Amino acid sequence: MVDDDGVYEPVQVHFDDLDAMGLLHNSRYALLVERAISAYWQRLGWSPDAARSAFKDVFLAVREFKVTYHAPIVGAGEPLVHFWIERLGRTSGVYGFRVVSPEREVVHADGYRVNVNLDPATLRPTPFSDELRTAAEPLLQRAAAC
Repeated sequence: MVDDDGVYEPVQVHFDDLDAMGLLHNSRYALLVERAISAYWQRLGWSPDAARSAFKDVFLAVREFKVTYHAPIVGAGEPLVHFWIERLGRTSGVYGFRVVSPEREVVHADGYRVNVNLDPATLRPTPFSDELRTAAEPLLQRAAAC
């Protein structure tokens, strides 16, 4: 769901995402962010299959991922991932994110993720398409409000 300060995407925490103490395992926060961002872009027509994608940019790699943990998620459930684009450069973009409780009252974790658009043939950075830049504008506009 899109809000004035970004996108809030519900994600699922399953029993097998938990550690031995019943807390969401630290490595799973990155997975929740990935699932949320992917779901958003797939609704806009993005697909990893270039023949089916609404965008030319189908080969993106994570260059950097930083997460700071604030309050553990206990048990299975449906938290929200709040995200926006902090910066969209020529070949890379920076997402800011927060993993929050369903009521948006508790921030479980926050951080950023840097994606690089790659040429599938050379695996070298390549500029984002105009189509992707246009589709990303709502996330950039919301970044200023966050």
